[in-house]
Formats: sequence, structure tokens, C-alpha cells
Amino acid sequence: MKSSRVSRALPCLWFLLADPLSAQTGPVRIVQTSAAGDDVHLIDPGTNRVVDVIRGIPIPHGVTSAPDGSALYFSNEVDRTLDVVPTDRLAVAARIPLTGRPNNVAITPDGRKVYVAIRGGAFVDVVDVGAQRVVKSIPTLSGVHNVYVTPDGRHAVAGMIAARTLTVIDTGTDDPVWSLHFEGGVRPMAFTRNPDGSTQRIFVQLSDYHGVVVVDFAKRVEVARVALPELPPSRVDSDALQGSPAHGLAVSPDGATLWSTSKPNSHVYAFSLPDLTYLGGVPVGHHPDWLTMTPDGRYLYAANAGSNDVSVVDTRAMKEIARVRVGQVPKRNHTAVLR
Repeated sequence: MKSSRVSRALPCLWFLLADPLSAQTGPVRIVQTSAAGDDVHLIDPGTNRVVDVIRGIPIPHGVTSAPDGSALYFSNEVDRTLDVVPTDRLAVAARIPLTGRPNNVAITPDGRKVYVAIRGGAFVDVVDVGAQRVVKSIPTLSGVHNVYVTPDGRHAVAGMIAARTLTVIDTGTDDPVWSLHFEGGVRPMAFTRNPDGSTQRIFVQLSDYHGVVVVDFAKRVEVARVALPELPPSRVDSDALQGSPAHGLAVSPDGATLWSTSKPNSHVYAFSLPDLTYLGGVPVGHHPDWLTMTPDGRYLYAANAGSNDVSVVDTRAMKEIARVRVGQVPKRNHTAVLR
């Protein structure tokens, strides 16, 4: 496979603070949603077996968890709600009405607010966790596919497909502060941090681009692109890509590696940070669509939407070590440390 190319010089200064999950104690679970079902599978990374199933959440698109491990939150596309699942019972305890059909979700580090991407409108809904209601709907240029909270908690970042834009929101005021436009729809994102904890770079995947775009957060500009390796046509499956050949990103907890999925190649690829040197690829299941990692960074979990399973990748050995059967069309997944 040929090496990827970095098109422009990148900042050399880089440092990642400890991942908040690494400071928690309790059972670790890989939470895997089913984009064509109403169930969620919880995988124990110690055994790589499904140990619990949460039912009754039709098309659970996005998932996040309370920082203290007390609850899981799912966006429910059918009922247009944010569903609250306490981890001591693993059943839906509340459904919080939203302003439209939701996609991805993100929570602030203090656990007080959940940001919900509203795809069936042009908003980011802000949910007050304590009050269990939407307290603000932030207008956007089009429906929002993914929303993230930056590692320092100071900003939420909304990505739009139709508007081909990402918008950065101040979480203190819940007002937009700047936007950046691209030639393609904005898909998954991931972040790195400066020594003071502030956001350094945003890695972005775009519609119809088989690679990763690098954005300098302070300068508010694109600074590089990294193309994913190309395989011979006989080994590529371009069916049902949904306009997103690269759809899934993860930065390792130690900040040393960026991982990306390739749906047509059925691979995950690794790049060193901060220089984005190509490290290699690992074959996984069919059409990997989302990524999450264990808190120590040893294992990567790729949700394979085309084969209804999850690939477990040993990041040191750079190989797939297990496949875990889950629900129908697994996409968004998340690592939670339960209380």
C-alpha cells in the first residue's frame, strides 16, 4: 500500500492531557447501537462478549454517557427523543422530547448538558440533564449530522452535510462563534489538544472524500489533507457507501495515533501524531462505520455496518483479534466506564 501524503506543514507543538475515562473506576463497556433496530449491545472488552442488551430504543442513532458513569444517553430517531438509561438498571427511564429527528449526541465534561444534532431541522438542541428538557435550540445552516464537545468542554462543534459546514459553539453561552465551509458534507470529527488543554486541531471526514481533512482550531482554517490508501479495484466494495467512504475517526487516549475507517476497503488505518505519518492498516468487517477505543488505548472497536458485527483490533499488534456479533447495521459506538 502506498503511504499517505500530508499536503502542508503541520504545527509541531502537541500534547494530550489524560483522558477523563482513564481516571474512572468501574466496569468498562463498549456501547454499540443498531441503526436498523431497537436494541443496543454492551460488550465487555475483557472478554469481547456481549454482556447486556438494552431494548426499546428504535433507531438509536447517537450515544454518550454521563462522566460519572451513572447513565447512558441515546438519540431516538423514531420518537425524536433523547432516551435516558441509568446504568444500574439498563432500561429506558426517561424520554426527553426534542425539536426534530436527532442524529449524534455529545455531553459536557461536567455532565450538565447534552448537545443533540437535529438532522430533521436546522438546530443543535441543548438538553439540561438535571431538568431533563431542551433549554435552547441553536440555529444552524442546515440539519446537523454530528455534534461533538471539545475535550476541554469549552466548545461544541456541529457538522452539517447539506450546508457542507462545521460550526463552533461556545458552551458557556450556547451561541455560535465561527464556521468553516468545505466542498463536501461534514461527517465524523476528532480532536487533539494543546498543552493548556485547549483544542489544537479538528480532524474531519467529508462526503465523497476517502481521507481526513486537518483543521487548525485557532486559525480556523484547513491546513492539510491525508488520503487513505487505495486498494486494487478487485478488493474494493463501493456499494452502499452513502456518500461517505471514510466514516469513523478516533484519537488514541495517549494522543499518539489517529485512526480512520475506510468503508470501501473494509480496513481501519493508523497515522502517527502529530506528524500524521502512515503506520499501517488492519482488515476488519464489511463497511466499518464508527470507532471507539478502550481507555488505555490497547483495543480499537470498529462497528461494521455491512456485516452486523464489531471488529476488535489489537493496536499494538496491528491485527484483528475478534469479531463480536451485534444488532442490525451497527454504526455509532461509544466507550463508557459504568458506575
